[in-house]
Amino acid sequence: METTMTMTMASLKPKPMRPKSPYLPHSLNSRRIFKSLSLPKPSVGAPTLVDQFDPTIPIERAVTPPSSWYTDPSFYAQELDSVFYRGWQAVGYTEQIKNPGDFFTGRLGNVEFVVCRDEHGKLQAFHNVCRHHASILAYGSGRKSCFVCPYHAWTYGLDGALLKATRITGIQNFNKHEFGLTPVKVATWGPFVLANMEPEVDSDVEIVESEWLGSSSDVLSTNGVDTSLSYVCRREYTIECNWKVFCDNYLDGGYHVPYAHKGLASGLNLDGYSTTVYEKVSIQKCEGGSTERKNDYDRLGSKALYAFIYPNFMINRYGPWMDTNLVIPLGPRKCQVIFDYFLEASVKDDRDYIERSLKESEKVQMEDVMLCEGVQRGLESPAYNIGRYAPTVENAMHHFHCLLHESIRK
Repeated sequence: METTMTMTMASLKPKPMRPKSPYLPHSLNSRRIFKSLSLPKPSVGAPTLVDQFDPTIPIERAVTPPSSWYTDPSFYAQELDSVFYRGWQAVGYTEQIKNPGDFFTGRLGNVEFVVCRDEHGKLQAFHNVCRHHASILAYGSGRKSCFVCPYHAWTYGLDGALLKATRITGIQNFNKHEFGLTPVKVATWGPFVLANMEPEVDSDVEIVESEWLGSSSDVLSTNGVDTSLSYVCRREYTIECNWKVFCDNYLDGGYHVPYAHKGLASGLNLDGYSTTVYEKVSIQKCEGGSTERKNDYDRLGSKALYAFIYPNFMINRYGPWMDTNLVIPLGPRKCQVIFDYFLEASVKDDRDYIERSLKESEKVQMEDVMLCEGVQRGLESPAYNIGRYAPTVENAMHHFHCLLHESIRK
């Protein structure tokens, strides 16, 4: 197998500390109101757990992070604060908010958010929490002209402004301009919507691209990761494992494929598997298999590209397909994986082809669910603490663990 390592010095430079709270108050009064809503602090045990992994040891001699990284509640709390509440995160795709009034909601850790396009077509995002008594405002996705709280009917515009506060006669020291929805930074890259929970970040397109993808952006753009594909459908899986178990499984360089995915392996030339590591991205490439498909059915095509974007987003481009995997942490031993499927225009109306492809994909996902849940159970066993890396194939996994260590140690 061929393995290529590419890292830039930018990823090694120390970065200044950033505020940990995602809330952006509108005034001094708002600061006081939201002071008690700052994000939870990790327990004192978390730094000790972090230091049990040494990213400076070469992969040939390195051991994996300890099982406590995948089981300890204090480490999970630290991850939310240091990994998911900082930096740009993929949260959806642009077709979900194509027209004015379109919106979708999501949750990341304790942060509830809503992304929408206002009446002027501007992309907006907010904490999905009413400023009156903290009710969730919107659910799911769809189209609205405003957000009306289901609890007491406080009403907000799609630009976040408070339009109506019901039954507040007699209230004192209240300025409705200070009680708009708390904003979240939002941006797009290609077909994807990104959000950043930090209050003071730049959402300029070039800056976002540089921070999110680094020097891998051109590779993705020139390999068919773009807005020309049509959206097909979504599949969601709730898995009884730590979110990192799913990521590790993705990042093992195809190591498990011939043993766990025999159907998939028959369509891939695993001898041609290669991995390239960038600042916060790793890209695995694999040539398609040489076996002829019956009835000219070929889901994988001549080559496949698997891109992992730190910390929890995956882009898979193969044949006429692109699917994405977004891993949402739900607790120390549970995660949700959201699959979105996109297809080239040439086959978007071929229902038989689409159904066969989705069925094959579902089979692979269920095989991975079984693997990941088995690994989680093993991590919780007293028989296991640390493991080793296979240096020729698991360098992307090692890179992921090094990035985690760097994020949590900041």
